Order: sequence, then structure tokens, then C-alpha cells
Amino acid sequence: MRILLDCDVLLDIALQRAPHFDCSSLLLDWAERNPGKCAIAWHTFSNIIYLCDRKARMFVEELLEFAEIPETNTESMRLALEIGMTDLEDAMQVAAAEKFDAQIIATRNIKDYAKSPIKAMTPSNILPLLEI
Repeated sequence: MRILLDCDVLLDIALQRAPHFDCSSLLLDWAERNPGKCAIAWHTFSNIIYLCDRKARMFVEELLEFAEIPETNTESMRLALEIGMTDLEDAMQVAAAEKFDAQIIATRNIKDYAKSPIKAMTPSNILPLLEI
């Protein structure tokens, strides 16, 4: 299974946000044990650094040890604009997920992904599929 991790899932871990930390952390543990099976959109990293303190740089460096960053381009941005999603940042996540051939986008923001061609699921709903 190939999964794109949305920014909110990573922020749950970086900021240790309860009650979401545990499931998000288990999903990230799976990703670390399965290099190449998860991706993070390029722009997510700037969001993490911006929203967290300087310690986030170390978190980002650790993510780069096992997570892929899909190569997005002009075509990807056009797709994001054409999907018809209200939130452009979420549409950009979808475009990155498409480039990665992800089957699932891991997010807690399911309702905003209603128009996504890639299924969005919460970490708690993904974990049973991974047999964790």
C-alpha cells in the first residue's frame, strides 16, 4: 500500500497533539519500517517548519530518511486547480499523491477531500488495513 501523509497527521506527531498522536505515530512507525511506501508533499515541509519551533528541522530530517517526496510540476499544479476542491493546499496534496501513485491519503480532514480521486482516510482507519 502506498500512502501520502497529509500535513495534519505529521503535525499531530511533531506537536504531540492528543488524542491523535498515538494513531498518527503508529502510522509513521509503519512508514519508517516500509521505506518507499509513504510520501510527503514538498510544501508540507515548509508548513511543518512554519507551524513548529526550530526542533521541527530535526523531525523533517528524520522524515527524509524513509519518506518519498513526489516530483510535482506545472501539470501537478494545474491538476490541483482543476480538482474543484475548496482548499488549494489539500488539492496540492492530492496532486502529490497522484504523482506518487498513492492509494490513500492519510488525513484527519476527510470532509475536505470529498472531491479527491484518491481515497482519504484517518490514521485510525488505515492502521487495521496495515495489520498493525
